[in-house]
Parts: sequence; structure tokens; C-alpha cells
Amino acid sequence: MNKYGNKKAVRNGITFDSQKEAVRYDQLMLMLCAGEIRDLKLQPEFTLQEAFTTPLGERVRAIKYRADFAYERPTEPDCTGAVHWLPVVEDVKGFRTKEYELKKKLMAGRGIHVVEV
Repeated sequence: MNKYGNKKAVRNGITFDSQKEAVRYDQLMLMLCAGEIRDLKLQPEFTLQEAFTTPLGERVRAIKYRADFAYERPTEPDCTGAVHWLPVVEDVKGFRTKEYELKKKLMAGRGIHVVEV
């Protein structure tokens, strides 16, 4: 059990931080098999700020955000009948930390909306 009271769960040999995250994985796998989504990624990482060196020579690590899932979902057909695929980034949340809230805002500033499940 982690500090938020979540029990880890295993699906297809993959360990998830919570039962809720594992259940969402099951749902997404069904959607993937049905062709409702594509390009499912687990734990995708996004760089919010690159690493850099200060003028004093101090190395500052990159700031990264790791979501639970990312995938593409289709749009409704447009006037020509074409379907486009839009990226979706999901985070399964039980407890929202200040760090998460800040990183979610930084993601939004980069034009990436994080969907909370």
C-alpha cells in the first residue's frame, strides 16, 4: 500500500499503482481492441522544462510529468467524411497533490489538456 492508501494491482504482467488505474487500463484495452482508440501508451513522459546549467555552473534537472495513459481517439467525421485522431492524456486520480496541480497547469500551457479519471 502506498502513502495514499492505494493497493498495487497487476494486469497482463504490468503493475499499476492502484486498483482504479488497473480498471481504467482494462477499459482502455477493450476500447483499443474495439478500434475506439489507438496508439495506447502507458506512463508516457512529457518534459515540461529542459535541464539547464545556471550561469554559476549549477546543473538543474529537467521537470517532467508522467501521465498514466495517452492514446488517440477519433473525431466525428467532418463535412468531407474524414475522421481525424486527437491525442488524449489521462491521469487516474484519487488524491490531487500540489505538485500534480502545478504540472497539470504547465501541461495546459503547452496546449495539452490532462483528463482526470
